[in-house]
Amino acid sequence: MSEARDSQILLSFDAPPLPGDVPARLPSPFAPGPPVRLARVAAEALQHRLRLEQARWEELWQPGGGKMFGVLVVEASPGRLGFLCAFSGMLGGAWTVEGFVPPLFDPEARAAFLPAGEAELAAMGRKHAELTEQCARLAQQHPGREAELRVLEAQRREVAHLRAERSRALWRQLSTGFEVPNARGELRSMSALFAPRPPPGGAGDCAAPKLLACAYRHGWKPLALAEFWWGATPVGGERQSGAYYPACDNKCGTVLPFMLEGMEVEPAPARPAPPIEESAVRVLYEDASLLVVDKPHGLPSVPGRHSPGRDSVLVRLLERFPDLTSTHFLPALEAEVSGLQLIARDTVTQAALQRQLSRGEAEHRHVAWVDGRLAHAQGQGRIDLPLRGTTSGALETLANPRNGKQALTEWRATQSSEARTRVLLWPRTRHAMQLRIHAAHPLGLGLPIVGDPRFGVEGTRLMLHAEGLAFTHPVTGERLEFSSPPPF
Repeated sequence: MSEARDSQILLSFDAPPLPGDVPARLPSPFAPGPPVRLARVAAEALQHRLRLEQARWEELWQPGGGKMFGVLVVEASPGRLGFLCAFSGMLGGAWTVEGFVPPLFDPEARAAFLPAGEAELAAMGRKHAELTEQCARLAQQHPGREAELRVLEAQRREVAHLRAERSRALWRQLSTGFEVPNARGELRSMSALFAPRPPPGGAGDCAAPKLLACAYRHGWKPLALAEFWWGATPVGGERQSGAYYPACDNKCGTVLPFMLEGMEVEPAPARPAPPIEESAVRVLYEDASLLVVDKPHGLPSVPGRHSPGRDSVLVRLLERFPDLTSTHFLPALEAEVSGLQLIARDTVTQAALQRQLSRGEAEHRHVAWVDGRLAHAQGQGRIDLPLRGTTSGALETLANPRNGKQALTEWRATQSSEARTRVLLWPRTRHAMQLRIHAAHPLGLGLPIVGDPRFGVEGTRLMLHAEGLAFTHPVTGERLEFSSPPPF
């Protein structure tokens, strides 16, 4: 890299550091609380720049547009301090932006194969959706044409299998293209760091790995790191613009320990690992038509559309059940929700189970603690509060009694204290965050679920668990019932 380019990346402080500003060793990126003063000064300089360029980065203030930024103070040569700036993911639709460090991968090398791979996946997705629609239409309108339906179903499964294989291969190619360095000068691919599981989506795209990689590439010594959120508060509401946050566990928890090998670093705070039984996906029932699994808290049911290899219930099950797709989760539980997840393995079963759920013939019972005391501690009722079909916006705007989509939840209080009420919840419709909105909304229970960072107060976890599931098997006619004791 040229000296001119270096000068654009390595920024200078307006004033020399004060005595004692330079830490003896790098503070842990995982330590909570505000960073050391030297890192705060660098972060405030970047924040000042972002304010001056607010019109350029207007997208950051759109709903869902905020992101993490980071700074790394380095010693470029004896006595010469400066700092580097980075953003997580992309900024303004670009991986490389003047004044910020580049990504860990080569954008040109990625551009040589990624667009074609994404186009191929999109075509397979359209074909799968078309076959799914054909199967559902044939099953509903012509129930006697079973032979034709089996042929279509076989084609749909084959397309799903091929798409899953191509998606995994593309993600392996992406993660292998990441060369992650450490302070000893060693390199390791992203896929090797997370083996045997695939790396989660966005691994290596956070600010901290970019900053350390740039410092190592130039032989600069890292001294202090700070990461902060900038822009609109995310949908979950758990981050505020300008506030500092430690490195994430999901991605950086694996990447950064390797990158810091060979450096003097303050010990990371103890982070107790969840017990095996709490982090595993337990398959409670399986046959050729459906699955019932017990999902742990904190694990998404399905990966994001742009992160097909992200750790999730679906990704963990694909090796054993390669015909599964995200559309067959009835419905897909949020990552924060634990408990029983129903999964269809073919379109006919999916349609039959959806009918049972919509007619109240199947039961998916949840248990929750809500924050506050209901007027009738042993009360029960039905919440009929239509929702807009989106999860963005303030709580009061998420419901639309006049033009929203029908959303029904039955509830019964079972226990109460001065501060909380335990309730059973039966969702009779399926909308994103329906139970959380119906609990918190003034026209619902008017009490947010305990630990809900979006509508209430953030806690150790969202106190919502799918504890009961009952339905009639669409093929055998047997009534099946499952239970999962709540962990709270």
